[in-house]
Amino acid sequence: MRNLGRFESLNGRTARKDILAGITVGIVAIPLGMAFAIASGVKPEYGIYTTVIAGLLVALLGGSRFQIAGPTGAFIPILLAIVLEYGYEDLLVAGFMAGVFLVIMSFLKIGDLIHFVPRAVTIGFTAGIAVTIFTGQIGNFLGLEGVERREFFHENMWEIFRNIGTLNGYAFMTAAIGLAVIIVLPRIAPRVPLFLAALLIPTLVSVLFYPGQLPTIGTAYGGIPQQLPEFRLPAITGGKILELWQPALIIAALGAIESLLSAVVADNMAGGKKSASNRELFGQGVANMAAPLFGGIPATGAIARTATNIRAGAVSPLSGVVQSLFVLLVLLVFAPFASHVPLASMAPILMLVAWNMSGLRSFVKISRLRTGDSSVLWATFLLTVFVNLTVGVQAGFLLAVLVFLKKMSGKLLMQPGEATPDDYIYSGIPKGSVFRTVRVDGPLFFGTAQQFEREIEKQLSPPADALMLRLHGLSALDAGGVAALSAAHDFAGRQGIRLLFQGIPEEKKILLKKSGLYDKIGAENMVK
Repeated sequence: MRNLGRFESLNGRTARKDILAGITVGIVAIPLGMAFAIASGVKPEYGIYTTVIAGLLVALLGGSRFQIAGPTGAFIPILLAIVLEYGYEDLLVAGFMAGVFLVIMSFLKIGDLIHFVPRAVTIGFTAGIAVTIFTGQIGNFLGLEGVERREFFHENMWEIFRNIGTLNGYAFMTAAIGLAVIIVLPRIAPRVPLFLAALLIPTLVSVLFYPGQLPTIGTAYGGIPQQLPEFRLPAITGGKILELWQPALIIAALGAIESLLSAVVADNMAGGKKSASNRELFGQGVANMAAPLFGGIPATGAIARTATNIRAGAVSPLSGVVQSLFVLLVLLVFAPFASHVPLASMAPILMLVAWNMSGLRSFVKISRLRTGDSSVLWATFLLTVFVNLTVGVQAGFLLAVLVFLKKMSGKLLMQPGEATPDDYIYSGIPKGSVFRTVRVDGPLFFGTAQQFEREIEKQLSPPADALMLRLHGLSALDAGGVAALSAAHDFAGRQGIRLLFQGIPEEKKILLKKSGLYDKIGAENMVK
């Protein structure tokens, strides 16, 4: 019931705004839903079903007032890979599992942690996805025949090269018209729905001037059924769960990142109350659990459609509900006409989507830095393109962690010094004793523990009576850091040297007490 507060601004005037915004977004969502489904290796109607079901549930249960959910370009490579390797039925299982993962993420408050995803990883895999989508449409743009979908990028490029002689001039002309519409229309008629125009105009030209000369949705998929989606339970077994958990987790992670990024974009555009990130994950999870029950594919928040929703005047989630109902109405009334849509007319639309999501400027900026982030970016990008998205993201995260640890290891500063008269007084060390100090600033964790131990041994290698660690600047301490302090204490004890700890922050002292190291050191060796 708490989620109904997002509808609190709803009245007659705002409802009219939401209805108009929902219809506007629905017009944009229809061609994209079909295009993304076809590019993912499934029938176009499954993209429409996803738009209806996911859009409705995210609007009702999500954490953003303006979020529009549905199939997105970011999912194309991973969904196509699943279809090629396991088949459509197992894609439904993976989608359902991804929904379960998203719901679990919402209860674990993972939404609060999404901003820790390295930017280089996000830009790297997004650019890789863009390249995969763009090159995947070359065959449709040229109307090539006999091109088989392969698992790897280089194999797909070879298929295009091998079949280049089958170029269909009518398909190429149709795609070129669509591309011209995409380039020219925003300049002369910016208010006209671009994607719908880029789909309808080439379709009309092909139907009127050269019917039956190129592949269409009807010839390739038998058209779109003029009916409601049928309820179906995916065949989930223990074996399939073990087989599909990894791609399902990648779908969930990718969906979480994109949906929350979309929610942030919506917040920035609309102002006012911020989105509830964990509730958004919950809504996305329920939507992805429900969509496969009606043949739908995985969905997430769509940044472009959400932005269109806000620009069209949306006020509440009612616009998302209207969008879904409008798309459903179009499905029931106009589905037979979709069979005339040429596959070539969808190619420039998907190529534009790929270009818009590529993040080329950010990619170039990070590349020019020539730092660890550049390495993370290129590793993620290349592995996403040439292997798959799963490997690209995993390797990117691992490399980003290693780069971070390397950076953090340089943040630990240890400055040797001599004891002051006050140090002798407060510690009870007799005057005339060899008394050294080391000031420790920065994080002491498993990544810097070895550096810390080496420096302590270095300070204790010339004989001394006592060594004081000044720990006022200790910014972080983990189990590895506690172990390093314990090792330093043991090393000093074996040398007959008294080791003192000064100024340990209170929260770090609690950790020492829990670990038992505080008692081992002794309160007499703790100096304020």
